[in-house]
Amino acid sequence: MDTFAKKPLWVAGGAIVLVAAGMAAGYWLHTSGVQSPPGRQSAVAALNPASAASATGKILYYKNPMGLPDTSPVPKKDSMGMDYIPVYASSAGNEPGIVTVSPARVQMLGVKTAPVESRSALARKIEATGTIKPDESRLASVTTKFDGVVEKLLVATTGASVRAGQPLAQVWIQTPDTMMQTGPDVITRQIDLVIALQDKNSKEIAQAENVLRQYGIPESTIEEIKRTGRATRFVTITAPRSGVILEKPAIEGMHFNTGDPLFKIADLSTVWLMADVQEQDLGALRVGDSATASLVAYPGQNFTGKVDFIYPTLLAGTRQGQVRIVLPNPDGRLRDAMYARVTIDTPELSQKPMAVVPDSAILNNGSRQVVLVAHGQGRYEPRVVRIGAHGDGYTQILGGVKPGEQVVIGANFLIDAESNLQAALQSFASGGTASPSPQPAGPKP
Repeated sequence: MDTFAKKPLWVAGGAIVLVAAGMAAGYWLHTSGVQSPPGRQSAVAALNPASAASATGKILYYKNPMGLPDTSPVPKKDSMGMDYIPVYASSAGNEPGIVTVSPARVQMLGVKTAPVESRSALARKIEATGTIKPDESRLASVTTKFDGVVEKLLVATTGASVRAGQPLAQVWIQTPDTMMQTGPDVITRQIDLVIALQDKNSKEIAQAENVLRQYGIPESTIEEIKRTGRATRFVTITAPRSGVILEKPAIEGMHFNTGDPLFKIADLSTVWLMADVQEQDLGALRVGDSATASLVAYPGQNFTGKVDFIYPTLLAGTRQGQVRIVLPNPDGRLRDAMYARVTIDTPELSQKPMAVVPDSAILNNGSRQVVLVAHGQGRYEPRVVRIGAHGDGYTQILGGVKPGEQVVIGANFLIDAESNLQAALQSFASGGTASPSPQPAGPKP
């Protein structure tokens, strides 16, 4: 700086003028199309072989003549009227289909990669809602095979817990001459047992007992007939199984006919969770899948069970299907009609190892899915893939990449609501050089 200051002013000014004149001449030669002498072209080629090579091949795009990060797919001029410089395929510096990104931009974007893994299963979780219902296989309806009248209720409240064999009600059997409807002659069958007892005919005794059992006469009444030797018109109805009284149509003084339900008992030691599953998730479910339910009545607690049945129909209005999940309920805390949220684990199994990548590695524009395969040294290859099952934060790859290859993860930030896959890939390549696929996007002239 001091040396320049010591030179005469006309020398410094002259140097500036020469530089400006040289720039003007170069610009005029460039814009006017005047060819340099052959010797001059050779000298330029010797100093910058890439410039000479760029004169041939397919034009990929046009770059800003002042070196600004601005490109255009078509010829244009900058604000000073200078033509954008064409970039040819032979000078792109990339392999076909490879996007090259400068190390500075890779660091700025925080690009991370992950290997394509090989797995034999994917754990997928399906979310659904449902309600608690009694296990239908553990329901019992208490009826009789004769007509009668309820004389006395021994269990008079709905919701009461009962044990197997516990007396529920005492009923009066109507005889044929007093019945309003034709019914089984239970009294006559009791008399048959009394006669067999008097004759001490063991074969007829056993036969008479079996007939009374078929009419629904409980063992306690049969034993009473054998003890007293007399028929009775009063029968005690007992609980066929342990459980909870869900329904109690019986009331004292009520007349009932053969087959009328008097009590409905449910064994609630296990219950059903009827879950409503979205149509698109039904295909992933299998009988035996594990399920975890949470209920608003018991915050912070989970109840585990298994998928027991997948119903073959859909609800047309909601496009949902029902799935039956069996939940143990030993303490009886799960009650009928309780609301629950359920998560079903549906592992996607494969007979042979499957290639998987993290979900964040997939770029999806709706019509195709692409991953960016990392080749090292800032080189990335956009590659179309076919995807399969999802689960555990991973996506199965049916074709396009193989285990061991590195793919970019977290690249979905390149896409926003108004961009497409090609624009996202070009945004990733901005600041570096790109191959013909995809071409850089730039402002229209």
